[in-house]
Amino acid sequence: MANLLVVYYSAFGHVFQMAQAVADGASQSGAHQVKIVRIPEMAAPQNRIIQPDKEKPANSSRSLSNQFRLTDRYSKYEAAGVLQENIPYATNDDLRWADGILWGFPTYYGTMPAQVKLFLEMAGELCVEGALEGKPTGIFNSTASIHTGHEAAILTAMVPLFHFGMIFVGLPYSENPEYLTADAIGCSPYGASTLAGPDSSLSPDPRELLMAARLGERVADVAAALQLFWSREASG
Repeated sequence: MANLLVVYYSAFGHVFQMAQAVADGASQSGAHQVKIVRIPEMAAPQNRIIQPDKEKPANSSRSLSNQFRLTDRYSKYEAAGVLQENIPYATNDDLRWADGILWGFPTYYGTMPAQVKLFLEMAGELCVEGALEGKPTGIFNSTASIHTGHEAAILTAMVPLFHFGMIFVGLPYSENPEYLTADAIGCSPYGASTLAGPDSSLSPDPRELLMAARLGERVADVAAALQLFWSREASG
């Protein structure tokens, strides 16, 4: 049995849904303890709420406002926050408790959001302690469309996790034929992902949720195998 931690940040609820699928997959893998926690939002409203321009750009023909619908997303942001109110905030002790950790976040400009980066920076004592070294980890995320960086965000997010000494687990081709398609869905060998749509109007595709569950199961299996190995090493 292993302790599995699902740590996520979700602004509009897509990653929250993926986190639940990841946790379900980890739970189904065996008699594991699975905990879902969330990364706190920025305290100052001006750092977390989208600030639309008060005036139209000079060249309005190149504006993406119609596609992204920034103003309309306020209500979606608030509704998603209400749905997550009962999810506890992540702490360093949660990370210490875990034998395997799965990280989830939306894609912001091809990388992780500032909220997630700040959380990792504030967990610096764990890096000094070596508390996460040897723990398997995986990443799941969301993005606006198939071309807006879900793979890049996972690849760049690997870097700090390697600094913590974690062992990265991906989604192999042979176990996930669903992403070998021309359909506009997320997921890749690097991790699970969902396409939220430029205006965040989409819901996770069942295939994306299935692959997210497989990622949870895979990290759980690796964590359990490592726990068994270390226990045998300790007993001689």
